[in-house]
Amino acid sequence: QVHLVESGGGLVQAGGSLRLSCAASGRTDSNYVLGWFRQAPGKEREFVAAMRWSGGSTLADSVKGRFTISRNNTKNTVYLQMSSLKPEDTAVYYCAAGSPFSAVLTDSRSYHYWGQGTQVTVSS
Repeated sequence: QVHLVESGGGLVQAGGSLRLSCAASGRTDSNYVLGWFRQAPGKEREFVAAMRWSGGSTLADSVKGRFTISRNNTKNTVYLQMSSLKPEDTAVYYCAAGSPFSAVLTDSRSYHYWGQGTQVTVSS
């Protein structure tokens, strides 16, 4: 089992920045893929970013150039640095952990463990 706890959400004005953190605990010796998804009210959960233990990463087109994902394997923590935030980035952001053998990191079905989520609200 892997337990994920997100932090760093909040209210920010458009154009501002936030950094989300997700700390993993429990069985963290399996080099899980760590990713971020988000879900806005009335919309489906969507992929944001993911990073493999080795450092390979992928980002959704909607956040490329504005968001950066990084991880500290020693601390079992993944970060999402969000800049140039837009009102449409408003959502609950979820951290997720998936198998290191997952081929499709953008698919939520590749992830087995989920955090409780942290709210990000961007005002215009």
